[in-house]
Amino acid sequence: MDVKDIIAPERIACHVNVSSKKRALELLSEMLSHNSDLNAQQIFESLLTREKLGTTSLGHGVALPHGRQQVSKHTLGAFVMLDNGINYDAVDGEPVDLLFALLVPKDSTEQHLQLLAQLAELFSNGDLRNDLRTAPSNQRVYEILTHSA
Repeated sequence: MDVKDIIAPERIACHVNVSSKKRALELLSEMLSHNSDLNAQQIFESLLTREKLGTTSLGHGVALPHGRQQVSKHTLGAFVMLDNGINYDAVDGEPVDLLFALLVPKDSTEQHLQLLAQLAELFSNGDLRNDLRTAPSNQRVYEILTHSA
């Protein structure tokens, strides 16, 4: 599975202003539930449960919140670029401003791990992070994410 298979332009938000990790996860949950039979509150609880196990921050201002869901057999992704970084309990102590949320079916453990590894590798690229941060639109972010993977 590739990034282009899980992300859509309508699940990308640029220049968002949130002030906390909780609000960022709520926003991502709302985006993941949009146009689906998934419940935003249940998605939020799944993401939050995973965060309680340890931060999903990768460093360099990036986080990959992820969770599991039982309703759908489809993997979904959502991306948010914040105007200002937030405290995310990051491993490097830096504020997080790029968040890619991943929601996978409950029983897709191997696929989940492969996607997380792929996303971690993608976001380890400093030029890509810079391109995302300077992208003028959701469409440009979509193009960067789907053509870089």
